[in-house]
Amino acid sequence: MSQKLKKNTAIALGNFLSQFKADGNTKNPEVQNNNLFYDDFVDLIALSQSHNGWFTSEQVYFAVNSWAEALTEDNLNEWLSKYDFSNVQPKTVGLILAGNIPLVGFHDFLSVLISGHKVMVKMSSNDQKLLPFLAKYMISIQPELESSIIFVEGKLENFDAVIATGSNNTARYFEYYFKDKPSIIRKNRNSVAILNGNETKEDLIGLGEDIFRYFGLGCRNVSKLFVPKGYDFKHFFESIFQYGDIIHYEKYANNYDYNKAVFLMSLFPLLDNEFLTLKEDSSYASPISSVFYEFYDDLETIKQRLKTDEDQIQCVVSNHLTDNSIPFGETQKPKLWDYADNIDTLTFLNKI
Repeated sequence: MSQKLKKNTAIALGNFLSQFKADGNTKNPEVQNNNLFYDDFVDLIALSQSHNGWFTSEQVYFAVNSWAEALTEDNLNEWLSKYDFSNVQPKTVGLILAGNIPLVGFHDFLSVLISGHKVMVKMSSNDQKLLPFLAKYMISIQPELESSIIFVEGKLENFDAVIATGSNNTARYFEYYFKDKPSIIRKNRNSVAILNGNETKEDLIGLGEDIFRYFGLGCRNVSKLFVPKGYDFKHFFESIFQYGDIIHYEKYANNYDYNKAVFLMSLFPLLDNEFLTLKEDSSYASPISSVFYEFYDDLETIKQRLKTDEDQIQCVVSNHLTDNSIPFGETQKPKLWDYADNIDTLTFLNKI
């Protein structure tokens, strides 16, 4: 099956997904196979929270919209333009997917297929419905794909390479178990923001998006702030006030209450606005409903530290304070060529 056909299938999927939005779905009669899939996808989105309490309709719609925006002909052409897959010998690539946010493994899934390989997927128990549905839609557009897509429930067997995502603990297991196979093993990473005190209200509202989207469960969510010594958090708290409704989600509220209580019992000083706690801490990984912060005297020292700790960092957010930093509010809108852990998945797949 040619790459052109696969690319056209991805474009068709993007057109399908573009119909679904949190502020109202709009059925487009021009979309392929809509009569078979449209209503079922509306129902699946509505039921997603019953499958995973973190997958509210709002969060699923956001993930769907992000992929609709990514899967355009221009984006796919730009993504694929620097690769040559003409010499790829099809292999079976196993995927062990995370389930922390909706459709978190779709990029790996698409990368394997579009590079000319077969994909064998082991889903997370936390996200078992969305990706198989999209796979069925793609197969309906291009039936030849059916022989290239396998979903498994047990352990992976009879594969040639693997891409596995998990915690630091499971990564050690993956590294041992897959030591004889070409692999990408992804561990825990976190995202940070660097502030200098000159940020606008709009910047800080965007930072709120980077913190609260998907309830802070993604590796691209900001979990740590670097702020200049003497920084006044009043402007920050005023700007993120619009995200206060997040406390009405039971699972988030339970985490907020629990983590706040743990911090207070440990006598840690906290900044608190009744839906987010800020704790001064040198770590990168803060618990849900909390963000760590650290003061700095010298921006160059922070840049060097982030370079030293780059294997722990997914994204750096700032107003151009570091090279390749991401603008505020954009962490959860990666482009197709923004690879997790800065590992070029297509180059890896091209060489196996």
